[in-house]
Formats: sequence, structure tokens, C-alpha cells
Amino acid sequence: MISFGIDPGTARCGFGLIEVEGDRLTALEFGSIETSPKARMQDRLEKIYDSVDALMKKYRPDVMGVEKLFFGRNATTAIPVGQARGVVMLAAAKNAIELIELTPAEIKLSVTGYGNADKHQVMFMIAKLLKLEEKIALDDTADALAVALAVANSKRF
Repeated sequence: MISFGIDPGTARCGFGLIEVEGDRLTALEFGSIETSPKARMQDRLEKIYDSVDALMKKYRPDVMGVEKLFFGRNATTAIPVGQARGVVMLAAAKNAIELIELTPAEIKLSVTGYGNADKHQVMFMIAKLLKLEEKIALDDTADALAVALAVANSKRF
């Protein structure tokens, strides 16, 4: 099974693809899709869509996970994140990929066993579970891998 995790954003959209074979977890590809703040919003969203669509066509994931939108203190950031989520969800629909939405607490619980884990605990478990020797440079990428792991766990059990 291939699980595709997304941490949506318009400036930086994290992604992570993992393969699950029995108890073995392998990171296939991970990183972030970055767009220029100087570009028009529709062009930024198109870049995100095209990049996610290309990854879907390359890996043919069985399932995709995206973090549920959490309205914190800053509604100004929630709107562009919602737009990025929309194009990611559209790409999943166009590629007939099952989509699962998870809250941050559900993701942390699945990856670390503790729903209030901090970012360092989550990153430690991602590296351990996926046997990554390199440090994940960006939070968006780590979050996307955590989503991919959580979705894979939800499908396995």
C-alpha cells in the first residue's frame, strides 16, 4: 500500500509518500512544493495542483491524507490554507484516490501514541519508523510524513 500525506499551504505545501509492506515502512519521496509570494494566487494554486497531480500519477497512492483545517487565532492564514486543501482534494478526486482527513491530535496519537506530542517527538518517531538517516529540514515535510504514517496506520488496523 502507498500512503500519500499532505500538509497544505500556499507558500509551502509539504508532501510525503510512504510504502507499507507488512510491518515494513519505506519513505518513497518527501519534500515541499514552494510557491512565490509574488505570484498570483491562482498561479500558486495551479502549481500545487500540478505538483500533487504529478506525484499521484508517478506513485499511484492507494490512500491520501490531509490535515483537517484548524481555525486558530489567525483566520488570515486559514483562508489560503483552505484554498490549498481544496486543490489537493480536487487532485485526489480527479485521480480516484481515497481521501482521509485527520486532526492534528489524531495524527500525533497515531505516530507517537500521544495526542499532545510536541513537534520534536513527532519528528523523532517519523525518523525512527521510516529509518531516515537525514534530518527532515522543514516542518511542513515532517507534518506531511506524519499524515502519511497516520493514514497508513488507519488503513492497516
